[in-house]
Amino acid sequence: MGIVGGIIAYVVIWVVVLFMVLPFGLRQPDEVEPGHMPGAPDNPRIGLKFAVTSGIAAVLWIILYFAIEYDVIGLPAQA
Repeated sequence: MGIVGGIIAYVVIWVVVLFMVLPFGLRQPDEVEPGHMPGAPDNPRIGLKFAVTSGIAAVLWIILYFAIEYDVIGLPAQA
């Protein structure tokens, strides 16, 4: 896997994991303030979710890297 392929694979894995992590720990506010959407979360903690997503994506990327490098997946050889 080249550097560009590795970066693209990491970004794709990161985005997929982010969509899986986003709904965890969301709570709706008890009272909706004027001008706020009723379905908006009270405290989304997006920084923590980005950090968790980055860690999970890194582990999955390392597994993918070794699977490709040691020919576990069996992808065709590059020309």
